[in-house]
Amino acid sequence: MTTRESRVDEPTDPDIDLRMPAQRRESARGQVPVVAVVAAGGAVGTAARYGAGLIWPTASGGFPWTTLVVNAAGCAIIGVFMVLISEVWAAHRLLRFFVGTGVLGGFTTFSTYAIEATRLIEVGRARAGLVYLMLTVLVALGAVWAAAVTTRRLIARTGRRCGIGRARSRGDEG
Repeated sequence: MTTRESRVDEPTDPDIDLRMPAQRRESARGQVPVVAVVAAGGAVGTAARYGAGLIWPTASGGFPWTTLVVNAAGCAIIGVFMVLISEVWAAHRLLRFFVGTGVLGGFTTFSTYAIEATRLIEVGRARAGLVYLMLTVLVALGAVWAAAVTTRRLIARTGRRCGIGRARSRGDEG
């Protein structure tokens, strides 16, 4: 059986029966902070992505390098961040939602990627659109993988000297 204290650190609680009004209310109250930090992080991330588009606009019918680079950068940051919060830090339960889902979810963009690929195809640049579709997936997955591997190697190499240990369990105080 799960105790209330251990459920606090979990993003969702599979033990809650949403058909029971009291448990549904408990679940809703627990999700309010999550929704708030995702929304705040999303505002930061989408503003950063919009800013990238203003600084480096894509010409009409041009190859969407900005979105490709933004998505690759966001995926690399996700790779670093997820290693740090799951293997190094005992992070606050809302940090993953704020940074991972909110900021980086707002910064990276699947919808713009799909629209830009469709536009390339519609203007007669089907080959460029298909290359963009495949290249984005490969670059994004490669960025997450490379960033995670590199982060783990850096931690392994420098962690002993800096006193960085393995991930602490949520209950550890020190």
